[in-house]
Amino acid sequence: MNTFSTRRQFLTTTSTAVAGSLLASPLLAQAVPAPTAKRKLAMVGTGSRGTGMWGKSVVEAYGDLVEFVGLCDVNPGRVAYAKKYMGVKCPTFTNFEEMMRQTQPETLIVTTVDATHHEFIVRGMELGANIITEKPMTTDARKCQAILDAERRTGKKVTVTFNYRYSPHRQKLYELLRDGAIGEITSTDFHWYLDVSHGADYFRRWHRLREMGGTLFVHKATHHFDLLNWWLESDPEEVFALGKLEHYGINNPFRHTHCRPCPHKDKCNFYWDITDNKQYMNLYVDHEQYDGYHRDGCVFRKDVNIYDKMAATIQYANGVQVSYSLTTYSPYEGYRIAFNGTKGRLEAWIKERQPWEAEDYDELRLTRNFGETELIKISHGGGGHGGGDTRLKDKIFKNPAMEDPYRQSAGTRDGAMACLLGVAARESVVTGEKVKIGALTDLQPRAQRM
Repeated sequence: MNTFSTRRQFLTTTSTAVAGSLLASPLLAQAVPAPTAKRKLAMVGTGSRGTGMWGKSVVEAYGDLVEFVGLCDVNPGRVAYAKKYMGVKCPTFTNFEEMMRQTQPETLIVTTVDATHHEFIVRGMELGANIITEKPMTTDARKCQAILDAERRTGKKVTVTFNYRYSPHRQKLYELLRDGAIGEITSTDFHWYLDVSHGADYFRRWHRLREMGGTLFVHKATHHFDLLNWWLESDPEEVFALGKLEHYGINNPFRHTHCRPCPHKDKCNFYWDITDNKQYMNLYVDHEQYDGYHRDGCVFRKDVNIYDKMAATIQYANGVQVSYSLTTYSPYEGYRIAFNGTKGRLEAWIKERQPWEAEDYDELRLTRNFGETELIKISHGGGGHGGGDTRLKDKIFKNPAMEDPYRQSAGTRDGAMACLLGVAARESVVTGEKVKIGALTDLQPRAQRM
């Protein structure tokens, strides 16, 4: 059974009326009295991201403040396991509309396949809930406009979970840039490397299909583009991009459907034994009969239609030029970032997923024109994504009214500008032309974020 078709059948039980946007951050609320009751949460999409990042960890850390009143997924086996894994007592559903009407949550957490985010975000707001959505907010311009319109129409709020903003070293970069450490920013070099473990994993999963994830220009690079928009405090204006599939997909002499029954496992460097991962066995493998989804899909399947190397030249409304690239088959994982300014250069080489390295800090390098080089060590934060996950969830669940001096909270304008940059880059690869961001929705690029 085709997973995407199954999800589409699941979605047709909901209204597809579309529309929404709050231009300011949804978390910059006025201080309010402490709630007398737990906030009612519901979740749609109970894969590993939902049950882990926004499920079990939320229950354990914020159970005195929030409670799950409903879980929904197209896969009945998976949603039943999610309930057990998360340790909640709420009912489970395979019909989204039924869940929303029966449980009436205050907040809906959307962690479904990217291409379906807009339908749940829009309908969730129409049914009275504020939204917490995983990035990317959505996967194309039409869907993005639908969310913007719905937020305006309903008065509900969308929070986009850009956790990278919250990690200590990225916050320090923001502080230094705002303090004028390198003068006026003129250009930025940003190059991201996914290794042959993490990078390959995108080609095992549903992300390998552009109709489900929008390509990695949208699914993965949305994280990176949001960081750029946030660091530069400006909106992207136009982009020219290149992309190609040259390593995964059809670029191999042998392939199979998925790893477990593969006859080539003894000679394939990308063979992955999912049976070593108990959680994935329980969450995915045990429920394949419902939707046919293989979490250990072959990275060389012929249906792979996304790029595995990407590059973009981006012009920002404030005049900053950016050179960006993403590689998905590097021997190591991390990124290089450099901001060039009228008074110097601020740069970092951040290595990720290196458990054998003992350092518990990230290092930034600040060099002033005609001056010395300063090395700045930033301790890692506790929790995932360099400490970003915990700090983001504290803001959302513990104290939404807390001050936001670094403007880390993200709403629909932030979500839109990040995904639209990816959408424009994807379109540029296809057309060979520069694409203007302002032509995609009714949001027009601003030289200065407000």
